[in-house]
Amino acid sequence: MKIVVLQGSPNKRGSTNILVTEFIRGAQESGHSTERFDLADMNLNPCTGCVACGYEGPCIQQDDNEKIRTAILNADMIVFATPLYYYGMSAQLKTAVDRFCAYNSSITRKHMKSALLTVAWNNDTWTFDALESHYRTLVRYLELQDQGMVLGRGCGTPSMTKHTQYPKMAYELGKRL
Repeated sequence: MKIVVLQGSPNKRGSTNILVTEFIRGAQESGHSTERFDLADMNLNPCTGCVACGYEGPCIQQDDNEKIRTAILNADMIVFATPLYYYGMSAQLKTAVDRFCAYNSSITRKHMKSALLTVAWNNDTWTFDALESHYRTLVRYLELQDQGMVLGRGCGTPSMTKHTQYPKMAYELGKRL
């Protein structure tokens, strides 16, 4: 299986990276190929809503979104990875997701698999409610097949994260695909 990981954290050494690294390790050990996009390092503009794409691409903006589009349309699974920013996904990941507008139908027709990897400093039971709802809405709208979520509560620093069960959960999620 070909897996695209959209890594939405601007912190390359942060807690989100720990989960992504472990997920990829597990997936590759199971024979899957992975392609990781560190969105903060890419030239990725927000959707302008111009609809020049006709909702089925290509987008008229000349940026790195075409790399993401090509990878997703050649993949079997999308992994959304983000730190929790004010109870939602990071701006970097949201920008990439908003650009799906130019190829929604192509994603939907594929019936791809998906997963969510996320971390937050907060440890409250309601911490991920809004993000989880947004993810589930994407799954429903794009007709994705959810393979699971790793919701890393209490992962405010890499040190904190390394001492939780969440890296192992991310590894196991990748391994069992």
